Amino acid sequence: MSDTQTFLDTLTARSQQRGAEPTWIAARRQAGAARFEAMGFPTRRDEEWKYTDVRTIAQGNFALAENADFSQAQAAALTLPLDAYRLTFVDGVFSAALSDLEALPSSVQVMPLSKALADNHEAVGGPLGRLTGVDFSPFAALNTAFMEEGAVVRIAPGTVVEKPILLQFMSRAGTPVMCHPRILVEAAGRSEATLIEHYVGETEAANFTNVVAELMLDRGAILNHYKLQEAPLGDMHVASIHVEQSRDSRYSSYNLNLGGALVRNDLISDLNGQGAETNFYGLFFGQGRQHIDNHTKVNHNAPLTFSNENYKGILDDRAHGVFNGKVYVKRDSQKIEGFQSNQNLLLSDRARIDAKPELEIYADDVKCSHGTTTGQLDEDAIYALRTRGIDKATARGLLTLAFAGEVLEQVALDVIAERVELAVAGKLPERFNLAGLVEAAAALND
Repeated sequence: MSDTQTFLDTLTARSQQRGAEPTWIAARRQAGAARFEAMGFPTRRDEEWKYTDVRTIAQGNFALAENADFSQAQAAALTLPLDAYRLTFVDGVFSAALSDLEALPSSVQVMPLSKALADNHEAVGGPLGRLTGVDFSPFAALNTAFMEEGAVVRIAPGTVVEKPILLQFMSRAGTPVMCHPRILVEAAGRSEATLIEHYVGETEAANFTNVVAELMLDRGAILNHYKLQEAPLGDMHVASIHVEQSRDSRYSSYNLNLGGALVRNDLISDLNGQGAETNFYGLFFGQGRQHIDNHTKVNHNAPLTFSNENYKGILDDRAHGVFNGKVYVKRDSQKIEGFQSNQNLLLSDRARIDAKPELEIYADDVKCSHGTTTGQLDEDAIYALRTRGIDKATARGLLTLAFAGEVLEQVALDVIAERVELAVAGKLPERFNLAGLVEAAAALND
């Protein structure tokens, strides 16, 4: 039996359980299944997957979760302590009991995809799949075939959402399961919001999450998008995020990857109107035998657009990181600015990074730059900190935290920054003036 057939058989069994559904949904499922079957899982012979081996997923035997049974106490131990509008999914199944949309403004809609389809499927049918079609990748096709749950967020023109919108995806231990969440965000003109995706789970979980997110920003809209991925170290996580930006919109991505055995992120932003701006801030931290692959692309499809990208990788033990970033400037997209930086820190001689920054430019009046560096901790800097009475482990933690600081200082939500700091540097002694020491460590790194 082929690797794809196992997933297709599960899809067939699921289809037989469903009731009648609108014709367009059934047609898209069939298109996704057919495309997935035709393409098959990617291999390392495919250029876009050259450094990432997905056989662990392809050969896995993943069921589909049937319920979201998870106690409040279990969820509380995993959730972010944050005042937010909250949608919670357990192994891909929506949990009303663990969600909180109290006092959500009438100008903002936040609901599970299943409800959006049940209430008004025509309104969802137009935008769903417009940015990320079944041809994008085998995983996007697979997501479309299984598409039945996820989140829909709609923000009315001129609305400023005061609290973050938190989409939390929890992974349970036990029989390995898979889920294929679909996220659709429509931010109307001059609206402003903060969206958080949080992936977390029980320590022994070994599940597969395959998410597709489509984010559409109308003229002048502002969206701050945090993705905190701290899934269990046995989980597999594949994500495609596609952003469409109209004139004068601003999108900022904070892609923070700490967990997962095998992780692949595709992040694409289309700058389609003058004045559109996108910022990609990324930090990935790998240990053990983790594999974390980040592919990013910024498409400057209009003149007078701006992009800035800063990704940092920290790898320990035998972890393997991949960074492939591309800035594409369309013909006649003059007077754009596109900057890209990737820096990597290897904490072990056995850790590895494959980095490939790219520029593809078809206009002549542009400002673009890109570059990548890879190195280890400076032993002189460690020695300098030790002369101040700091033990070696703490010195290494401070220098590692200082390396990550350039990205973390962009993170406006303290609860997220603190989670990342703890994962990257460990629990540092409280007796030190940490702010001052991190500043000194950063200076030594420079």
